[in-house]
Amino acid sequence: MSLTRTLIDVRPLRTSPVFRRLLIGRTVSVLGSFMTMVTVMYQVWGMTHSAAWTGAVGLAQALPLVGFGLFAGAWADRGDRRRIFLAATVGQAACSALLAVQGFTGHVPVLGVLALVAAQSFFGAVGGPAAGVFVPRLLPKEQVAAGLALNQITAQSMMLLGPALGGLLLGWLGIGACYLIDTLSFGLAFYGAHGLPALPPEGEPSRAGLHGVLDGLRFLAGHRVVRGALITDLAATVLSFPASLFPLINAERFGDNPRTLGLFLSAFAVGGITASALSGSVTRLGRPGLVMLCGAGAWGGAIVLVGLTTSPWAGLGLLVLAGAADTASVISRSTIVQTHTPDALLGRVTAAEQIVGQAGPSLGNVRGGLVAGWTSGTTALVSGGLLCVLAVASVGASTPELWASESRKKFSE
Repeated sequence: MSLTRTLIDVRPLRTSPVFRRLLIGRTVSVLGSFMTMVTVMYQVWGMTHSAAWTGAVGLAQALPLVGFGLFAGAWADRGDRRRIFLAATVGQAACSALLAVQGFTGHVPVLGVLALVAAQSFFGAVGGPAAGVFVPRLLPKEQVAAGLALNQITAQSMMLLGPALGGLLLGWLGIGACYLIDTLSFGLAFYGAHGLPALPPEGEPSRAGLHGVLDGLRFLAGHRVVRGALITDLAATVLSFPASLFPLINAERFGDNPRTLGLFLSAFAVGGITASALSGSVTRLGRPGLVMLCGAGAWGGAIVLVGLTTSPWAGLGLLVLAGAADTASVISRSTIVQTHTPDALLGRVTAAEQIVGQAGPSLGNVRGGLVAGWTSGTTALVSGGLLCVLAVASVGASTPELWASESRKKFSE
């Protein structure tokens, strides 16, 4: 296989100027968002010196997404997704601007900061389902996986760069300036989406309110392949997500050295960026279900080996492999969701995918912490990885459609 076909497929950047502009705006906005994440944590800790309050930041981000995500998806399936996304981007920018104002003045209590974080998350919950239709509507079907891989590699690169840059700018410029930079980054996201054509739903628009949400849930329950894709993601995150165990692993294997703790999350990002950069052969394969199942199973197997190994550096290497396997699985899962969901339902299904992506790791961290508290960190890692492998095998056995090549068989509904 040639190197060109192994490296990430950049055809969408060459063939679609609209996608290219959208990706640039999204990348800059994601960078600003990761900078804000660090800034909020830093500010809340400085105001309270309480781990409970810094934990509440994650709660403020998650609750609007979980509570309003499906309703936002139904709304996106009723109107012009472009207009909805632009309005949500303006709302997020306004929240960042207010965070910047309070960062410069310092007169807002911690609950006010969390309220602004929650408001920004609400607008993100509105814009996310609308953005879910962009790639499949802008690119031909054979380039959708490549477009999603480009989204993935830019997001992971910003995940690696954003927190570090945010920490540097906090020291140089202060809290308010970091929030202000995030505000400006939304301007590029707005510019990137402003050139999109109108994107009303194709087919019958969603019914209003709860009826539209229930229609989306019925689709998820009845479509075997899309349902299998989301269950596979839950298996990988709820059963085996290990981030809450990293401080314990760091204490056991690195002597509780604070300089090494960050290496664990960085290992995930390094693996993810590498897998995205070498995703060309995967996205051209035309078998996203097979890649998703193998990637999720490899993730679980790598977590088992992390628990069994006694070498700290071997453990980090396995986390790099886990991050690469997870990225291959995520790209393939998103390809399945976006290419096998009717456009009229894509906002609601994208909202469900976002909720799974947000809630799954959080629940996985809770599971890992509880099991480690009752037993040990090794038991939590090994049991979680084994459960993940078994769950993925069960999904594969019960959903044979996932193994089919797109060229040979259309996914059933």
